[in-house]
Amino acid sequence: MANIHYFTLTIAILALASSLAYASDPSPLQDFCVALNDSKTAVFVNGKFCKNPKLATADDFFFSGLRNAGNTSNPVGSAVTQANVAQIPGLNTLGISLVRIDYAPNGLNPPHTHPRATEALIVLEGTLYVGFVTSNPENRLFTKVLNKGDVFVFPEGLIHFQFNVGKTNAVAIAGLSSQNPGVITIANAVFGSNPPISPDVLTKAFQVDKKVIDYLQQQLWWDNN
Repeated sequence: MANIHYFTLTIAILALASSLAYASDPSPLQDFCVALNDSKTAVFVNGKFCKNPKLATADDFFFSGLRNAGNTSNPVGSAVTQANVAQIPGLNTLGISLVRIDYAPNGLNPPHTHPRATEALIVLEGTLYVGFVTSNPENRLFTKVLNKGDVFVFPEGLIHFQFNVGKTNAVAIAGLSSQNPGVITIANAVFGSNPPISPDVLTKAFQVDKKVIDYLQQQLWWDNN
């Protein structure tokens, strides 16, 4: 009986350790990492260089920026305030970050993806129409209207959005499962890339007249992050 108890306890501990391991960041934590033999010109891989723990202070784990509303006076009517490892050094290796999103009436957080994180969003004020689209071939749309206190989850890597359908300002806080989740705003990436994607490629991809693509590539694609 004692052996069975010990075996069960061992399996439970291994399962817990495994779950904690998978709760951390997936690799990679940046868009790419080019191999380099010269260490003098090397940068970090999957995170940042670490401070001596004895030199860490409470300020390394603190950020006050989410208390302030973002400026929504812009073409999309929204502003994202990030709280990731760039703002909170203590988040390094912890696999989590936050954002605050402010929306003017009719404000939109445009369709975008986080290549390295799942997002859980909670509405603090206002009413948001939110949704995400699944991968090919279904491209299924999941949507919901959220009110104060409601939560919605956007799976990692899927295109998603939030739109303020209320008559007042809206505010949301989101947690992301990476210290550096990354963001790709679809319109900005496709029509505002540097250098531009060939109009021939986009004309073929979107099945529209080249004049439409030329017009879209001439627009100023606002980055609300």
